[in-house]
Amino acid sequence: MSALTLALVGCNQADVPAELKGNPFVEEWNTPYQTPPFSQIKLEHYEPAIDYAIEQNRAEIDAIINNPEAPTFENTIVAMEQSGHLLGRVTGVFFVLNGSCTSDEMQQIAQNITPKLTELSNDVSLNPQLFERVKAVYDQRESLDLDEQDMQLLENTYKGFERSGAALSDEDKELYRQYTTELSQLELVFGQNALASTNAFSLNITDEARVAELPDFVKEGMAAEAEARGEQGWTLTLHAPSYVPFMTYSTQRDLKEQLYRAYNSRSVGGEFDNMENIRRIAELRMKVANLLGYECYADYVLEDRMAESTPTVQSFLDELLNSTIDYAKRDVASIEAYAHSKGLEGKLMPWDWAYYSEKYKEEMYAINDEQIKPYLQLENAKQAVFMLANKLYGLTFTEAPEIETYHPEATVYEVKDAEQNVLAILYMDFFPRESKRQGAWMTEFRGTKIYKGVEQRPLVSLVMNFTKPTATTPSLLTFDEFTTFLHEFGHGLHGILAQGKYESINGTSVKRDFVELPSQIMENWATEKEYLDLWAKHYETGESMPAELIEKIIAAKNYLAAYLNVRQLSFGMLDMAYHTATAPIEGSIRDFELQAIAPTQVVPVVDGMALSPAFTHVFSGGYATGYYGYKWAEVLAADAFSYFAEEGIFNKDVAAKFRKLLQSGGQRHPMDLYVEFRGHKPQTQALIDQMNLE
Repeated sequence: MSALTLALVGCNQADVPAELKGNPFVEEWNTPYQTPPFSQIKLEHYEPAIDYAIEQNRAEIDAIINNPEAPTFENTIVAMEQSGHLLGRVTGVFFVLNGSCTSDEMQQIAQNITPKLTELSNDVSLNPQLFERVKAVYDQRESLDLDEQDMQLLENTYKGFERSGAALSDEDKELYRQYTTELSQLELVFGQNALASTNAFSLNITDEARVAELPDFVKEGMAAEAEARGEQGWTLTLHAPSYVPFMTYSTQRDLKEQLYRAYNSRSVGGEFDNMENIRRIAELRMKVANLLGYECYADYVLEDRMAESTPTVQSFLDELLNSTIDYAKRDVASIEAYAHSKGLEGKLMPWDWAYYSEKYKEEMYAINDEQIKPYLQLENAKQAVFMLANKLYGLTFTEAPEIETYHPEATVYEVKDAEQNVLAILYMDFFPRESKRQGAWMTEFRGTKIYKGVEQRPLVSLVMNFTKPTATTPSLLTFDEFTTFLHEFGHGLHGILAQGKYESINGTSVKRDFVELPSQIMENWATEKEYLDLWAKHYETGESMPAELIEKIIAAKNYLAAYLNVRQLSFGMLDMAYHTATAPIEGSIRDFELQAIAPTQVVPVVDGMALSPAFTHVFSGGYATGYYGYKWAEVLAADAFSYFAEEGIFNKDVAAKFRKLLQSGGQRHPMDLYVEFRGHKPQTQALIDQMNLE
């Protein structure tokens, strides 16, 4: 393993246009490990650099097409894989920051560059001369003596052309261009609208009596938000660290209803409406699939997934639903009965759910977040996550203050293996802000590959929206937040440990329904006493988390498991409903949504509410016909973790086998990788058993 390096951009500075002189994207980065020099990058640098990089990429593709030599694996397939290096450098920075640190100006740049990038992609994938060269190599693949990585790259490249319209008629190619260009723009606008509508709502409370009952950490967070906005009292937003605790701990039913309705009507009508965007996105995806010979978009997507077919996914979702729906209904009935016993009149409404389910949990298990949070100080949790990676894979994480970050709240770490080779640089960004989209995610400024004979190691970024510190307390995580941390860190390890020649099949570049295995399996350690005993200490006293509290956490880990399972199945079924459509969606988007999730509906329907207009995973986040993958990967993770549970949660031999799976990325079929690790194919029953339904 070489030290962490990056080959130079490869531009001859003498050939760079005068207007790009001084643009950091076309200059060598004299930074540690050639990390992005964020302080030098200005908004005005992005678009000119992307335009220039597109030109360079076109020239690289033209050189491949016009190569007088017969097509070979090296001069065609590898040359294509390594083209666009400069473009990857610029877009790698831009799109990561557009998600975590955006602005109106960045969003405008995104709108400007997206059609250009789509046009480039189409020009490459629809070029008949290029496809002819690729096909020539593909047709002789059995005689080329390719290794496993080479063969996978060749297969992916050829299939990529087929699945991107290369074999279409000229007329249909033009339609493909039109559809995909419009689609990319609409997906971008959808995400921007969802963020804007989230940020547009806030609720300021000045009556102290309305917040008196709330735990201190909730009040302090609300007070800090009010102060930041120049308001008196306490302010709520629709960001999770604000929204979720208030819904969980407040008895102010009218305020919770107001908050719930605001959250669940984001981008429904008004300035940031996404209703018609949904209709058109679904229609365009269907039209693309039809052009390529598929009845619906789901058929097109799933052909290239671990599941392989629409009936397989539908059957999988149905099996999980049928196995758990009665238990979910029982969960809801239990919470409603409990709420009535505590004085609730009428139906248990969705805005009541968090409060009464939390109270019921407290009574059943004598546990709540207030008890747990003092032992989950963010800094300790971070070190604990690092420790886990060390125990399993021998990795160490050292803060690197000499490396620039893109925001004052972001921190950066040097990641080394047991032999002290630098594997990656890891950026971590924990707290919500208006410039950051909702949720939590892992991404990369650059991935792993060998470029011009030099190994490029990844720059991995983990972005979250955790509870902020206050004037009196550090950031203390809820148990769910800690579980989310482990989840995203699992994605991070998938990137950090990547080994291979080609970026397009390394790290998280795997089939979408496999990508959640490395993240979901990590969540299991959150409820392991052996692990918690090592680090979970009270942030004030330093005392270890009491054994009885850990026992309560373990006892409560399957609380409402059936309800939560059915809730997530509803998202997967909604996704599938949009993408199994064989005709444009007519009528109300809301009615379509309600019909799609009706089999999963276990709580009352509220008029005017809709999930779809803010369903960014599916309509702007790359998970179209992929949301089922979370449940699919839960099955894999449940089965995979049982191996650790049998052999020891820190067992080096099991970890070494799993590391091999992580290192392999998309170089082999995921089922082959899984069976090699586990010794058998995963069974849906593993997840049902893990829920411990009774």
